[in-house]
Amino acid sequence: MSDNQSWNSSGSEEDMEPREEPGHLVGVVDLSGVLSKWTNYIHGWQDRWVVLKNNTLSYYKSQDETEYGCRGSLCLSKAVITPHEFDECRLDISVNDSVWYLRAQDPEHRHQWIDSIELHRADSGYGSESSLRRHGSMLSLTSATSSFSATSTSSFKKGHRLREKLAEMETFRDILCRQVDTLQKYFDGCADNVSKDELQRDKIVEDDEDDFPNTRTEGEFLHNNNGSKEKLFQSSSPKGVNGIDFKGEAITFKATTAGILATLSHCIDLMVKREDSWQKRLDKEMEKRRRIEEGYKSALNELKKKSHFGGPDYEEGPNSLINEDEFFDAVEAALDRQDKMEEQTEKTRIQRSSPVPPGDVYSTTGTHRFSSKVEEMVQNHMTYSLQDVGGDANWQLVVEEGEMKVYRREVEENGIVLDPLKATHSVKGVTGHEVCHYFWDTTYRNDWETTIENFNVVETLSDNAAIVYQTHKRVWPASQRDVLYLSAMRKILANNENDPDTWLVCNFSVDHDEAQPSSRCVRAKINIAMICQTLVSPPEGDKEISRDNILCKITYVANVNPGGWAPASVLRAVAKREYPKFLKRFTSYVQEKTAGKPILF
Repeated sequence: MSDNQSWNSSGSEEDMEPREEPGHLVGVVDLSGVLSKWTNYIHGWQDRWVVLKNNTLSYYKSQDETEYGCRGSLCLSKAVITPHEFDECRLDISVNDSVWYLRAQDPEHRHQWIDSIELHRADSGYGSESSLRRHGSMLSLTSATSSFSATSTSSFKKGHRLREKLAEMETFRDILCRQVDTLQKYFDGCADNVSKDELQRDKIVEDDEDDFPNTRTEGEFLHNNNGSKEKLFQSSSPKGVNGIDFKGEAITFKATTAGILATLSHCIDLMVKREDSWQKRLDKEMEKRRRIEEGYKSALNELKKKSHFGGPDYEEGPNSLINEDEFFDAVEAALDRQDKMEEQTEKTRIQRSSPVPPGDVYSTTGTHRFSSKVEEMVQNHMTYSLQDVGGDANWQLVVEEGEMKVYRREVEENGIVLDPLKATHSVKGVTGHEVCHYFWDTTYRNDWETTIENFNVVETLSDNAAIVYQTHKRVWPASQRDVLYLSAMRKILANNENDPDTWLVCNFSVDHDEAQPSSRCVRAKINIAMICQTLVSPPEGDKEISRDNILCKITYVANVNPGGWAPASVLRAVAKREYPKFLKRFTSYVQEKTAGKPILF
């Protein structure tokens, strides 16, 4: 059997697979599509156009910008792909200290991306099984020939006596090869002589049959005239074939093979004796490697925590890596920064104005597809929101600042804080109509609402009702929120002429085809009402009613479902801090806007 045949017979079927040309990926398809990528803790998740091609993952801001070059790329050869333990749509891709946090639109798309990336990595030739199959392993061939020890061939060379025995085996092999050649020549010579003798014998026998009738046919002997016997053919002596001593060569051949077997036995004994020593060394090296790997993983995790603090794993959620105290501190620090920014922007606030519709516009709900729902919400707020906070309602007073009081009722559902909040306040110099107008009209929204990042009117239903979509500024580590709600403003006439009319703005969550929830924000649900009544004190003498004679009583009710998990203590602390600030800021804004202007009843 030739060396080549021996190689192939010892290899597996995988070694016989067709080889791929370098750089050519067979059976791998390119993939592209929209994935949400974590940008930073301010902007959170943003949709990006991601392209997987030639073992490289690249992303663009949008599909339209692919011709201008990518925003970033990763070579997948050494990348580590980690499906998130809790988020079924998320996968993390890390190369050294660079990490991409990506989210697919659903678990199926995440699975598709992971499979495609793994295929690209497998066919790239780095550390893949297919790349290892392309190269033969002399170690595996040598190991396969020995059933006495699991020690690698590299360890054999480290024993002095073992090297000597291997050298002896090389010498024996050379001797044995020469002896085989000699014996082969001898056997070939014997075969040639036998053929020549047979031809000669056949010729002599034919001649004898013609000339000597007294020839004996039963044997090899012929009777001469003197009565003696003479052998007809002379046998060839083995020693006559090229001068080879067959018996001596056979004895030498036997001794050589015996020496090889003895040397092999000695080698095996040496390897068996050294196996325990090498196994102990291997165990020590394996233990040392395990400790080094554990130290490396620990250091890498610490580095990731420092380098990527603010990543998606530190966002709000029951599996967040940030503890509750750190969460609270981070939220409070972010809110403080927003307050400082608001103080600076108040100085440069643009004065806006919009026409005020006549009061009778707000006397009816209007005609649109949400009319019945608006009427239902208005009646509920008129019935329940104006009730006294005493009795069995379990309202707790959490803030009291002058005329303003804020109450809270603690409610949790599936671990999510849903505490209803209720605030009462009295503001001099403004009417209920004016307060509700500035609260409802989106023209003034950015002047007093500091938590909104952007908003737009999705649909105008009537003169006093519209559907609004707005995203709120992200307060890290909380996720960014968005809200889609219907905002309606109503005037409720008093049943008694001695009672004041009631102005009301109710905002409640709805669904709309043009503002579907996205992975970028957590969709919150709200049910909020601003209820106002105007009290007028008679002026002295014949003086006209001025703003000094009017007082607006405000009742503000908020039922908010944050749409996701966050520590209860943090949510309640933020609500306790932000709601009073919001009411003071808004009412001060209304007083500023109406000062010196005609009273709008």
